[in-house]
Amino acid sequence: MIMRAPLSVFLLLVLVSLQPSQAHGKDGLHKLESLIQEEVLPFTQGFGFPSISSSDGELDIRGMQDGVEDVVSAWYLDDDTEGDQRLPYHRQPDDPVPLAKLLDLGLVALRLDAENHEHDENLTIIRDLRGYMHMDIVELTPKKMPNYETMIKRFFEEHLHADEEVRYCLEGSGYFDVRDKDDRWIRVSARKGALIIVPAGIYHRFTLDTNNYIKVTGKYDP
Repeated sequence: MIMRAPLSVFLLLVLVSLQPSQAHGKDGLHKLESLIQEEVLPFTQGFGFPSISSSDGELDIRGMQDGVEDVVSAWYLDDDTEGDQRLPYHRQPDDPVPLAKLLDLGLVALRLDAENHEHDENLTIIRDLRGYMHMDIVELTPKKMPNYETMIKRFFEEHLHADEEVRYCLEGSGYFDVRDKDDRWIRVSARKGALIIVPAGIYHRFTLDTNNYIKVTGKYDP
């Protein structure tokens, strides 16, 4: 039976799989080494690198990083966001956020095979490792939700969870907004194939974009 691994260990596996330039170069590697020395990221689960072996197969971390920029992008929100929450609200000039900085906040972004999500071995292993016993499927669109406008306003209320939240975009697209360490909003665009893990205790909110359609699977509580 696979023991549930802390999110910090899963995050470490992603960091190890990144090229040095993606992990902030030497500074990122030094930070990683210090976390290991301080035992913040322990090596007690016996996982292999750069993949994880389990009774169900092998989790391909490098493969899930390939093309992640095509389905996940992030930027600092403009100070003026009083209009439609579904607009991108880029700063002028644009202020993009590297995915490595999201890792600094504990937010993990991966790319999976959305076309094959029912039989995706990587997703199965992630569920086993993280202890996700149930993952719901939600389809958000005005055509299927008579109270659509009310619901997306509720989703957009800032909140946090006592445990991590996972969302895997099967179709469509949407925005996850998270606060950085300086309390500034970062908008994370998730498109088909993106798997987002928002850590416990981080303020965040969700909204659809102007396409007004997303189909996601995931969990709120393990």
